[in-house]
This record gives sequence, structure tokens and C-alpha cells, in this order.
Amino acid sequence: MDMPARVSLIVPPALMQAVQRLLRPLARLLMAYGVNYVAFSNLAKGVFVEVAARDFHFDGNLATDSQVNLISGVHRREVKRLREEILRQAPPPAVVSLGAQVVSRWCADHAFLDHQHRPLPLPRQASQGGDVSFERLVESVSKDIRARAVLDEWLRLGVVTLDAEDRVHLVEHAFIPARGVEEKSFYLGKNIGDHLAAAAHNLLDGQPPFLERSAYCDGLSPESVEKLRLLARERAVNAMQEINLRALELQEADQGRADASQRMTFGVYYYAEDVSPERKEAR
Repeated sequence: MDMPARVSLIVPPALMQAVQRLLRPLARLLMAYGVNYVAFSNLAKGVFVEVAARDFHFDGNLATDSQVNLISGVHRREVKRLREEILRQAPPPAVVSLGAQVVSRWCADHAFLDHQHRPLPLPRQASQGGDVSFERLVESVSKDIRARAVLDEWLRLGVVTLDAEDRVHLVEHAFIPARGVEEKSFYLGKNIGDHLAAAAHNLLDGQPPFLERSAYCDGLSPESVEKLRLLARERAVNAMQEINLRALELQEADQGRADASQRMTFGVYYYAEDVSPERKEAR
């Protein structure tokens, strides 16, 4: 996303109210894991430095430490240290980066789909299913990691199950670990980060605007909310399936192009809560 080089001197009150609202669930999550305000403040300090250095340019040049200090408000003495720490950030968990690619192919490659475009249960080994097997699926994405290692980790995370016929079943049509804080945390940052980036792009009048919409309704009974949850899940799975299929086709067509450096994210979410007067939060 291209960010403006200018820094507005007028902060809209509506923007600060929106930020306050989005911080509430984040604060709840952090405190549930024992992360207090001091730790969050130190983390945010590094992020402000990173964004100021990366996204705000002056006369076509990257921001200097002094300019980062001016934009972010972080003391100049700390800017240099934090910029060096950013360069040493750890990559995402290996099982996550590989897993997303494997599941994407499982959900998009016609060889691994049934007649309703749902992921097939796959024989665990190539000796059982040939090219249409879990072993071949993993090898189609990476030959550096053994299929057995991926399977063992996915069984631990609850991403797949094994049946009595030694076939691997995908539990979800997207890589959503049932267990594993490290893996779930990675997707928290990736999914919510991209969603927020799309909203910020639109708020900054970025062109073309990104798709960022939601359907909202209140005054519902628990039974109605459950019906809507199931409907949303069904529609979302179908939409994700269609996007996955088309993305794989385009990715293969774009191989070798010099400008094939773009990435995209298409995501959906569903949320419901009790907003009765005795439980209603400030909104």
C-alpha cells in the first residue's frame, strides 16, 4: 500500500474513536495472555518506528532517523536501535507458511477435488494413491519438507484427521489450526493486518479502493444468530473455494513474468455477541 509522504496536522476525532474501538478486543486479548500496557507500549514504539521508516518518504528518499523521530514521536536515541531490531525479526512459523500453500493447492487443484469442488480425502502415501495422495500434494509445493512431518504437525494442530483407511481429511477449507498459539497468532496478524490495511487504504483515499464491507443486524435471537452463522460459513467456503481456484490458475499463468511480484488476500469473518443492556459495551 502506498502511504502519503505528508503528515496531517489535524486528527479527526472520529478516527481516534474508531481506533479506541478496535483497540478494545486487542487489549482484552493481550491482557488474557498477561501482556500489560507497558509491554504493549514498547511493542507499539517499534511498530511506529518501522512504519515511519518504511512508508513515509521525503523527496523520494527513505526517512532519516531524525525524520522518523519527528513523525513517530519516538526519541531519536531509540530510533536507531529499533530500526536494527526490526531487521532481525523472525520469519513466520515454517508449518504456517508451507501449510497455507499446501491447503490452497488442496482446495484449488482439480486433481484434489471431488465433483462438488470440495477437498478430497487423500491417501496418506503415494504408494496408496499415486499422484492423488497427501504425499504428492506436499511434494507439489515443496520437496524440502517430508510429507510425514507436515502430517504429524497438522494432526497435532487439528488441521487434518486420519480415517481407518489411512486417508487424510482436511478439517477446514482454509488453514485454521484448532490448536497451536504460534500458528493462530501468525494468522491473527496476517488476516487482521491485511483487513486493517485495506480499511486504512480506503480512509486515506487510496485508488482504487479495496473491497471492505460487512453485513450487520441486531435484535436477533440466539437461534437466528446460529442460522446466520451456518449460512455465512456455507457462503464463505464457496467464495473462498472460487477465489482459490482462480488464483491458482492465474499464478501458474503468471510464472516467469518480471512483474509477478504482487500478493493478494481475500478474507471473510463472522462475529456475534450479546448486546443486552446489562452486557452492552461502550460502542
